[in-house]
Amino acid sequence: MPDIDIVLVAPLYEGNVGFSARVMKNFGFTRLVLIDPCTLGNEAKARASHAQDVLLAAETCTIEDIFARSNIVIATTGLVSKSVCHSMRMPYYSPRELRQKLHDLDGRISILFGRENWGLSNEEVKRSDMICTIPTSEDYPILNLSHAVGVVCYELSNLPLPSFALASPTDMGYLYRHIDRYLDEIHHPSFKRENTITLIRRVLGRANLTIREASTLHGLLRRSEWHIDPSLLDRDIPRTKEDPLLNDENPADGPYG
Repeated sequence: MPDIDIVLVAPLYEGNVGFSARVMKNFGFTRLVLIDPCTLGNEAKARASHAQDVLLAAETCTIEDIFARSNIVIATTGLVSKSVCHSMRMPYYSPRELRQKLHDLDGRISILFGRENWGLSNEEVKRSDMICTIPTSEDYPILNLSHAVGVVCYELSNLPLPSFALASPTDMGYLYRHIDRYLDEIHHPSFKRENTITLIRRVLGRANLTIREASTLHGLLRRSEWHIDPSLLDRDIPRTKEDPLLNDENPADGPYG
């Protein structure tokens, strides 16, 4: 991914500048550039929250500087051409499509965000290399400045979600055994058993349970069993070497959890 400057063109409200700095840092961007900005004071600092470093490091320059030093300049706009015959705001890309276009590029890329009251000028859009627009509802298509910055930064960052451990096949096997035993204890009809277990497998399989979630289901089943028969409170959990509810490659040798 190339170096990306988030360029706010003549922002009117310092709060939006602060919010923009904050949302940039949320998604890993730090290069904030301001062109003819409003005076920045306490509100900008407050809105930036823990992105003071981004706000304080913001560069102030002219639009001519941007076009002179950038390998690619991208204009963001909520107004696009309705026909290919009007080429100034055509073709245009969504932020997600923009990420695909920029992914393998090197160099310096500047993304222009216009004024809160009327956006970028026709001249600024005309001089830009690419057009980006955020799909929005026709009822109210124009986004707040910092919200637009957030959407674009989110799509360009493509940050992965943090991982978490799913219950293993063996863990799930213990759970299915426990459910099967529970069906015995509530006298579930034997002729319905196979179909019931299959349905339970489908439901829990789609759920992608974590280890903790599987353990919680064990706890709920045990508590229900204790209410059905208090003598089960101190009963040892049986172990078997063969269990038709487990996958063949995951032997059911172990406790219910």
